[in-house]
Amino acid sequence: MLKRAATAWKREPAAPTPRPPLIRELLLLTVLYLGYKFGRRAANGQFSEAYQNAERVWDLERALRMPDEAWVQSVMMHFEPVIRSINIYYATVHFPATVAFIIWMYWRRPGFYVWIRWVLVWLTGAGLVLHLLVPLAPPRLYKVSGLVDTSAVFGPSVYASKPDPNSLANQFAAMPSLHVGWSILIAVGLIVATRSRWRWLWLLHPLITSTAVVATGHHYWLDGMVAAFFLGVILLVLRPPRASLAAAVRTPLTLWRPAAEPHRPPGAAPVRPAPEREESAGAEPSAARPADLAHRDG
Repeated sequence: MLKRAATAWKREPAAPTPRPPLIRELLLLTVLYLGYKFGRRAANGQFSEAYQNAERVWDLERALRMPDEAWVQSVMMHFEPVIRSINIYYATVHFPATVAFIIWMYWRRPGFYVWIRWVLVWLTGAGLVLHLLVPLAPPRLYKVSGLVDTSAVFGPSVYASKPDPNSLANQFAAMPSLHVGWSILIAVGLIVATRSRWRWLWLLHPLITSTAVVATGHHYWLDGMVAAFFLGVILLVLRPPRASLAAAVRTPLTLWRPAAEPHRPPGAAPVRPAPEREESAGAEPSAARPADLAHRDG
């Protein structure tokens, strides 16, 4: 699926999409973020259900013979600089990286930005619904798992030592892991919207993130797998636009509403700028100027 999306650059060109108005996009993303935060707050406090679901998830992973999260954590904790780096990555990269990615897509790839925005909206909305329906205690709070909160042991600390049902930071919203879901979206978006042969290295971001959320005791393997499944379904429905839309970066920035198109009579074809003439190998040369002829004839 990712390879098929990456071939979007090879499709036929289409008219570029103008950059969406800035203030409207800021309002939309702010409402999305606040709705998600307060939605997590509404899902908080379901402690007994969260621990029951943790037992089900843990038993299911063992039945499927999935790797033990405690083994991953024990390996990382043998190297203190590594686990400290992973803690910092978990605490500081997730949200700033997503914000930077959205800003870059808006400014440099506005034709792809609208697609990314809608994928982000649907992925976050799906995650919020599952937070409400399936509260889940993370491994660090489910003592049977044997995992500890490495953030509390080595720092930097992310959550309070004791879950608070009145806090906006819902510690029982582990399913699905939007850390993993958003990191995969960043990698997919940058691979599709750029042409560098090094763009596939962006896959390291979800790989490191998936390792970090497990090693720190904040998520189970299934949390990331469910987020990846949701994202895959959304990408099957919301296909990436044609690569020629990246040309929209040349459109002017508007704050609220895009500039109105010039009026033309009904039925008249839109006025398109004349394409620049380029001379290349095998093309018919342009007519010589008088000065060139004079120079050639001596």
